[in-house]
Amino acid sequence: MLDNLQTLITLSKVGTMMETSTQLKISQSAVSKRIGALERFYDRKLVERQGRRVVLTPHGTRLVEKVTPLIYELRSVFLEDKTLRRGKIVMGVSEAILASWGPNLIAAVQREMPEVEFSCHAQRSPIVLDRIRSGEYMVGLCTGSSNAESDLQSELIRLEPMVILPSSLDPITYTIGEPLDVITIESRSGAWGSIEEDMRRLNLRRSISLESFFSTAQMGLAGFGHALVPQGVARTLGVKPEQMIALGESGLNRPVRFVARKSMFSRSLIQTFFEVLMRQIEFV
Repeated sequence: MLDNLQTLITLSKVGTMMETSTQLKISQSAVSKRIGALERFYDRKLVERQGRRVVLTPHGTRLVEKVTPLIYELRSVFLEDKTLRRGKIVMGVSEAILASWGPNLIAAVQREMPEVEFSCHAQRSPIVLDRIRSGEYMVGLCTGSSNAESDLQSELIRLEPMVILPSSLDPITYTIGEPLDVITIESRSGAWGSIEEDMRRLNLRRSISLESFFSTAQMGLAGFGHALVPQGVARTLGVKPEQMIALGESGLNRPVRFVARKSMFSRSLIQTFFEVLMRQIEFV
């Protein structure tokens, strides 16, 4: 029953069976079966189609509003009482971080905390935040602004410089502040809201948007245009410092945050983890 309710909650947020199946890592038919089981149990129609999207009926909306806090609290209790006792930390990490400098940081923390088991999951930052709220993850390393996360404990741990990769890495004559079209991350990402204003200030115009910074960088390297990406992504792909245009000193940086539920952040193991993380991050 809990899995069925979690499926309905996820569907209410994303609006499509496909995206729900992607987030929950189950098939679309499994999503339909779970929703159908709920509708039979409550003897009510809970969802209805509107074009390609799926929306909740009034009965579905009331059910989601009532059960969401309970589901989240149950998951949180499980993590805090069982997982922490075992010395295990379940964390969600932004995909671009875990594919670049994140593993080195976590490995450095692991060396200081060898008794702790770390379970890492790569997701987009908005999904990491949702899964922290739902109790699936204990902590997260996310990108973007913390303005909308008043329900979570959010601590800035790094400002990662953004860089421009010239198309095909061919040298260009460019002065920071001049108008320039760039390929960069799409609007639904966690990073976009934190860099959009500074991009406008520096006259950087998004010409193409993609779902990942690594895809953005690869498109730039292949000659489809200039790419705006985090410095760590460029370094991971082997781009030399002299081949990229650094924008960090001009104020275009991607904020990286440590995020947890407030009750989770207060636990001693999480506090220790955060302190070690802050000591090690300056070395990666």
